[in-house]
Amino acid sequence: MPVQQLKDYLDQAGVEYMCLSHPPAFTAQELAHHVKIAGDRVVKTVIIELDGKMAMLVMPATWRIRWDRLSQILDTDFVDLADEQEFQDRFPDCEVGAMPPFGNLFGMTVYCAESLTEQPELAFAAGSHTESVHMKTSDFLNMVQPMVLNQGFVKPGARKPAWLVKRRRHRELDEKRVSGAAGY
Repeated sequence: MPVQQLKDYLDQAGVEYMCLSHPPAFTAQELAHHVKIAGDRVVKTVIIELDGKMAMLVMPATWRIRWDRLSQILDTDFVDLADEQEFQDRFPDCEVGAMPPFGNLFGMTVYCAESLTEQPELAFAAGSHTESVHMKTSDFLNMVQPMVLNQGFVKPGARKPAWLVKRRRHRELDEKRVSGAAGY
């Protein structure tokens, strides 16, 4: 059974959703594996600290955060991963790490990766590591009203940025010079 607050919210809105029980999933990618859904359709919920305030970032399970771009698009100097000890009280009926992506229910601004909005349906942890909710993306977007971001994330297999590749090449060349100089 999902967190009661979430279930009540979904029922009051009259949206269709399905709850599934599954083996424990401690990451969104494990959830995708257990419920046999592509990782692009499973929501990873990340709590961030944004200029001293907690916010929720939701993105596909398979994607990663690009902190430099996220900071740039949010126009802030400080964005960081929040400490679990600091936010666990905000989700009183949820297991740590299994928060549903409804930050609006918990007094948080929600930022959503644009790629999630392109999926027909989403699945996400329902407050426990053994239960998930599956619903239409359009219903999720209507209920949460997240701020949609088209930057700040990187999908798996994406090429590394040119500046990072150049920096790595320079470091390798420097290491070769140092090890070559030591041998004469």
